[in-house]
Amino acid sequence: MSGHMNLTLKVWRQKNAQTPGKFVSYDAKDISDDMSFLEMLDVVNEDLVKKKEDPIQFDHDCREGICGMCSLMINGSPHGPKQGITTCQLHMRSFKNGDTIVIEPWRAGAFPVIKDLTVDRSSFERIQQAGGYVSVGTGGVPDANEIPIPKKIADEAFNSAECIGCGACVAACKNASAMLFVSAKVSQYALLPQGQTERYERATAMVNQMDEEGFGGCTNTYACEAECPKGIKVTNIARMNREFFNSSFIKG
Repeated sequence: MSGHMNLTLKVWRQKNAQTPGKFVSYDAKDISDDMSFLEMLDVVNEDLVKKKEDPIQFDHDCREGICGMCSLMINGSPHGPKQGITTCQLHMRSFKNGDTIVIEPWRAGAFPVIKDLTVDRSSFERIQQAGGYVSVGTGGVPDANEIPIPKKIADEAFNSAECIGCGACVAACKNASAMLFVSAKVSQYALLPQGQTERYERATAMVNQMDEEGFGGCTNTYACEAECPKGIKVTNIARMNREFFNSSFIKG
């Protein structure tokens, strides 16, 4: 038998990036502990709509932990109190009856608020457009075994490619640094032969775009790795720094 609980939500409400925001308290009543966190917000929004009040805006899409859209700061932690999961994978059994839950958007200058809990993360897209791709001149799709790649290298590239671009690393960092995200995107190509065509331009272009977007620098607190729902490692940052240095040296 699933339990039910009554909760108090303190939700950040903000009309747009130009309007000051504030926390507004809501009662979440008779919430099943089998619900996901987003399902709980759906129930709250249904009540608000019935009262003819403006529902809480938040981002979501697949609700399967793949798309990275569910970007919520919950009680001070990106995606909530559990490690290795996104907000849509967080269930209400992680809380208890009578709890007060504080819900905020990502806090970063490069992620301006669109409304309430939704932020604009198109800066990530511009960083990828700057260099996170493989040249169209690499030819057709080869057979799986045509290019021998050591398993260790293939595994590292795959682990880097698991980054879903949710922005939790930025939200967790005291400097709002995007180094973990950028380094994962650099690494997934730097490790494989298919990514060598743009190797000496990729790191420079993506790092320069990251700086232009207004993200902060890395000071090695490891908060990004601790909060990443996909377990992306900070060793990617060291690889990106090497790629950036080599790129600058070759160009020089």
